[in-house]
Amino acid sequence: MYDYLIVGAGLYGSTFAYEATKRGKKVLVIDKRNHVGGNIYCENIEGINVHKYGAHIFHTSDKEVWDYVNDIVEFNRYTNQPIANFNGEIYNLPFNMNTFNKLWGVITPEEAKLKIEEQKKQAGIEIPKNLEEQAISLVGTDIYEKLIKGYTEKQWGRSATELPAFIIRRLPVRFSYDNNYFNDLYQGIPIGGYNKIIEKMLEKCDVRLGVDFFEHKDELEKKAEKILFTGMIDEFYDYKFGVLEYRSLKFETEILNEENYQGNAVVNYTDRDTPYTRIIEHKHFEYGTQNKTVITKEYPADWKIGDEPYYPINNDRNDEMFAKYKELAVREDKYIFGGRLADYKYYDMHNVIRAALDKVKEAM
Repeated sequence: MYDYLIVGAGLYGSTFAYEATKRGKKVLVIDKRNHVGGNIYCENIEGINVHKYGAHIFHTSDKEVWDYVNDIVEFNRYTNQPIANFNGEIYNLPFNMNTFNKLWGVITPEEAKLKIEEQKKQAGIEIPKNLEEQAISLVGTDIYEKLIKGYTEKQWGRSATELPAFIIRRLPVRFSYDNNYFNDLYQGIPIGGYNKIIEKMLEKCDVRLGVDFFEHKDELEKKAEKILFTGMIDEFYDYKFGVLEYRSLKFETEILNEENYQGNAVVNYTDRDTPYTRIIEHKHFEYGTQNKTVITKEYPADWKIGDEPYYPINNDRNDEMFAKYKELAVREDKYIFGGRLADYKYYDMHNVIRAALDKVKEAM
């Protein structure tokens, strides 16, 4: 008999398991995949830690969380500085003075501000009716056309004029020559990849992989006093209020017989015609010096039941549906719910850890 059964060996479940075992609890962790780590799992290819489910950069201003993860494993000093490729033109992200200089030849922040305000005024949008109008009302037409429109339409699988304005509530505009994508105080990648931190978190747990919770639910429920469920909350309740919607991703990974393919870990392709949204060159996350390199092309995709759910579509319809599932979940006695899929919420990694730590305090 276990104190806790944890369904899902991702970052949320692993953090909860780590804290439970530190408190002397006996824990069983299961996952339907054949590996631990959820979407932060790294596959070693040619000596390179490949982020199998897309680029993951740990960043936070929460010193307690930063100290917490660094007590488990050592992090490097990687700084996220993605670039955008628009039909062969290269721009810095987020939108900063390097971007504005390349676009318009401006030198000073005041010149850049005047250019953006001029384009916003010319657009004459008073109340944005869709994403396109919202973006133009925030940053003007040039930035929108080259760096937002194509990428966003690929990401969501529809025209920007068909997307609601609320998707872009704000856009990061930085009037400095700072290419650091994040404003957080702390940033890095675990040395040796994310598997290091997950394996450390789970080393005192029993772990069973390739186990589908729903196929063995009756048997598994008998094994523990409490169950933490980190999967899709609508699936748990057999979709009784409907299916919560997601966007999915497809990945194409290649080994290239060259040392350096693109000179950067992440390059976004912001034109509409390129079918993928970005190329990740994994060795740059850890300053790799291997003779070969591994790249991954990332393709946004429609989602259906059975596909991997990545990004919740938090529109009014889905949020109202989730609220009904949440109402059922809070009444459960044996079950605890948490994580990206159970909370139907996009989480950065530091927020996953913070949420799991808060849940532990609540549960124990």
